[in-house]
Amino acid sequence: MKVEDIKIYGTHEDNTLNQIKRCVVDERVSKAVLCADGHLGYAVPIGGVIGYRDAISPSGVGFDIACGNKAVLTDMKGEELRKNIKPIMDDVWSTLSFGVGRKNNENVEHEIFDKNYPGWSHESVKDLKRMAQGQLGTIGSGNHYVDLFTDEEDRVWIGVHFGSRGLGHKAATWFLKKAGAKDGIDVDPCVLNLNTNLGQEYLQVMDLAGKYAYAGRNWVCSRVAKLLGATVLQAVHNHHNFAWEEEHNGEKLWVVRKGATPARPGQKGFVGGSMGDISVILEGVQSTEGVESLYSTIHGAGRVMGRMEAKGKKNKQGQVVREGKVSQEMMTEWVTRANVELRGAGVDESPHCYRRLPDVLADHAGTINILHVLTPVGVAMAGKDEFDPFKD
Repeated sequence: MKVEDIKIYGTHEDNTLNQIKRCVVDERVSKAVLCADGHLGYAVPIGGVIGYRDAISPSGVGFDIACGNKAVLTDMKGEELRKNIKPIMDDVWSTLSFGVGRKNNENVEHEIFDKNYPGWSHESVKDLKRMAQGQLGTIGSGNHYVDLFTDEEDRVWIGVHFGSRGLGHKAATWFLKKAGAKDGIDVDPCVLNLNTNLGQEYLQVMDLAGKYAYAGRNWVCSRVAKLLGATVLQAVHNHHNFAWEEEHNGEKLWVVRKGATPARPGQKGFVGGSMGDISVILEGVQSTEGVESLYSTIHGAGRVMGRMEAKGKKNKQGQVVREGKVSQEMMTEWVTRANVELRGAGVDESPHCYRRLPDVLADHAGTINILHVLTPVGVAMAGKDEFDPFKD
């Protein structure tokens, strides 16, 4: 496809635009999209959507295979949540596992770990089952979270964001190395033909990581509902780092979404903002714009400030080499003003580091309907100075 045919939503820095342009040089690409929350990623920008003919890109799916969001509506009322938010967030923080390389405090049984469950025999993951079992239901760090919201009817929702943890990261690393992929940001994406053994193995392992990520998010939402003493009434669940075989304009494509939410007509998605901003439940609509977007939309607000830019940089002796643009006081003031009870999080996750969610949603007008607006009441993320190699 031609560079000028890339569908671009919103405005982006040149380095992000150059990344998506580099992706479409591959002759197997039929269509490409850059969502409004896009920013620089490894080889493929976050917010990038690429439709391949008989091929798939491990670079496009990314290191955090099957990272995604789940939101559940409960029968709890907002008044009760707000009244008890401090002890509730203490329970969330002490019960769940936030941070890098953590094991779940509780033993989680799941059929995915059964002896004959498909996928585990592949070389890329055959030695990872024990690690994956210990990490199921852990949240990690970076921009991964557990949030408690209220909607326009003052109903309580639980929202979570994380992926396949070490399983996905180690599997992605194995495939990229096996395929001889270049390492770095400004490199050509790794693309595997699906008529090869490596391409087929990647599909099966991606599927395994997807089921694992779903299992983890399901467990966390159920565990938080139990902490609340609430019943789950409905759920919205979607990956945003994944690939699906889909038909677009009569052509079968493998659509790789990296930090992008599937949004076919009527398909619901949960999209989170920053810790001091709204989140939404949305659905795709039938429209010309929807067709052009490969039925894809944003997965979040999108970063506008790098982590080091936000928090600054220190040398090995702990001395400040470069001052950060965001202070603890700035973050605390914003979160306090938003009436959010926060646990964890460093200044590199402050709302200052992100676009405003209503702005990027507006860039996708005509492709989605907003079903519910969710206001954060409690937010839990890993603490500052946690580097997480598993984040998206």
